[in-house]
Amino acid sequence: MEVQEILKKLREKNNLTQEEMANRVNVTRQAVSRWENGETQPNPEMLKVLSREFDVSINTLLGSPRQLYCQCCGMPLSEDSMISRERDNSFNEDYCKWCYADGEFLYTTKESLIDFMMQHIPNPQNQSESERRQFFESQLSNLKHWKV
Repeated sequence: MEVQEILKKLREKNNLTQEEMANRVNVTRQAVSRWENGETQPNPEMLKVLSREFDVSINTLLGSPRQLYCQCCGMPLSEDSMISRERDNSFNEDYCKWCYADGEFLYTTKESLIDFMMQHIPNPQNQSESERRQFFESQLSNLKHWKV
């Protein structure tokens, strides 16, 4: 889905006219009309405003052009409800809500996350504990949060 369609659906989902949506985000009705007609797109600052005002991620507003992955644990972030939040309730699209919440990381060391993974991720190939730990270590080391 394209940005123009997403913005129109968002407006309609919230039962707003173009005028009402414009007032909510401090733009003109004509600006909303141009977004919905595909003549223009909201700039990056306006995308942040729309994200906050309508509680959707910027990635969603842009039509999910990229698959998001938690940069702490590697989990795919397929829904906005999985994405972490900052203290001001804005989305932090780099992390899942289970690794990062209210501006703080829940796993302070890679080892603590690996311990959690060892307990909660199935082991269908019956790999040894050391093989699993080595695998998790190698995967996590590629993520932004754990890069040295």
